Amino acid sequence: MSSLNLVHLLLFLFLFPVLISSFPQFLGRFSHRKFRNSNYSSNSNSNSYSYETRYYTQQLDHFSFIGDTQGDDSTFQQRYLLGSTDNWAPPRGPIFFYCGNEGDIVWFAENTGFIWEIAPRFNALVVFAEHRYYGESMPYGSKEAAYSGAKSLAYLTAEQALADYATLLIDLKRNMSSEDSPVVLFGGSYAGMLAAWMRLKYPHIAIGALASSAPILQFDDIVPADTFYNIVSNDFKRESESCFNSIKKSWDVLQAEGNDENGLLKLTKTFRICHTLNNTGDLLDWIDSAYSYLGMVDYPYPSDFLMPLPANPIKEVCRHIDDDSDGKTLAERIYAGVNVYYNYTGNYTCFDLDDDPHGMNGWQWQACTEMIMPFASNPKTSMFPPYDFSLADRENECRMTYNVSIRPRWITTEFGGHNISTVLKKFGSNIIFSNGLLDPWSGGGVLKNISDSIIALVAPLGSI
Repeated sequence: MSSLNLVHLLLFLFLFPVLISSFPQFLGRFSHRKFRNSNYSSNSNSNSYSYETRYYTQQLDHFSFIGDTQGDDSTFQQRYLLGSTDNWAPPRGPIFFYCGNEGDIVWFAENTGFIWEIAPRFNALVVFAEHRYYGESMPYGSKEAAYSGAKSLAYLTAEQALADYATLLIDLKRNMSSEDSPVVLFGGSYAGMLAAWMRLKYPHIAIGALASSAPILQFDDIVPADTFYNIVSNDFKRESESCFNSIKKSWDVLQAEGNDENGLLKLTKTFRICHTLNNTGDLLDWIDSAYSYLGMVDYPYPSDFLMPLPANPIKEVCRHIDDDSDGKTLAERIYAGVNVYYNYTGNYTCFDLDDDPHGMNGWQWQACTEMIMPFASNPKTSMFPPYDFSLADRENECRMTYNVSIRPRWITTEFGGHNISTVLKKFGSNIIFSNGLLDPWSGGGVLKNISDSIIALVAPLGSI
């Protein structure tokens, strides 16, 4: 049985008791996550999924009672997408609810075909809810105001986002006379973590969750810090050991070239950067990001979720890096490789290293407060330059940027993570953790069944 069919079956088992009675989805090094130079448009509806855009008046702070003192800023408009109700069967028809993550919700809705495809099988209503501080769901009336500093960003937390989803669902079901509708949560990556955490925090609201590529163990030293970069490195080594070795060698070569006289200008031209580089580090981070994201989307078919990419994109990248014909320098070959990720369509004449077309910059705040994921690279096992994660360095960086202190143990305090098998076996149920082992986030995921209803679906050659 394929993984897809098994997921269908598990979802059916979760919903079956209800249905039978009611029917006749970074990062400094992954502290920042940015997507650059995408051709994505928030107005697109390329897959022709049918939905209505709605807005819900959401409480800015769910956990205090100071709303009246904040005046008009005590609430904001949360965007959500409501799928067609044509085949839905209230008052007990199921609701498939996507927990929005760090970006425009339309982007995720247009790239999460699985939910749309299985919803008709269950006569389910599909809802995509946008995460606060992303897309159009901006407190304080605008992104500029919401992102103005630590005081306005203070309400950008996973806890507040989950409370948004809980209140939205309760009100939506009440208004649609469907209080008895079972809710199944969906999400990938950060949204996958939110789906799993919401199932645990709000079991009275959602009966189950499908958490895809959800690295809920990537916190508080639960998994080795070098796991992520080791998986990315193995993805490249699997395709070409010479490619792996060339990338491993390239960091020192590029750094040395940048230190030469006029070296930064030369690198700017080689890598087609729109503005002259101020330092080599920005370029190396940009290249690092390309390799890491390629590990997440190394699909055996063309895709355009993160960027328009060919089938087996790592193979294509390595083909360029291994091509040393015509006297190509290592820097030129590295450029040709990362160009597959950033510019496979050939639409761009240069690259803006600060571009953020999906509006994901809020992740920088989250990674400076509660989303503290340790990452390191080991030169013995990785193609990336040596890097040791330091809480002190992250603390200094975040103090300089936002004047806030990091809370590295808060996520595991709030949602758990240590002794996960024992805890979930005792207190959890109805969660599917889906992971592809080519995806570097799988290193922080749940990869083994925990109980009869907490299931791990593992695809050895799958990505995010």
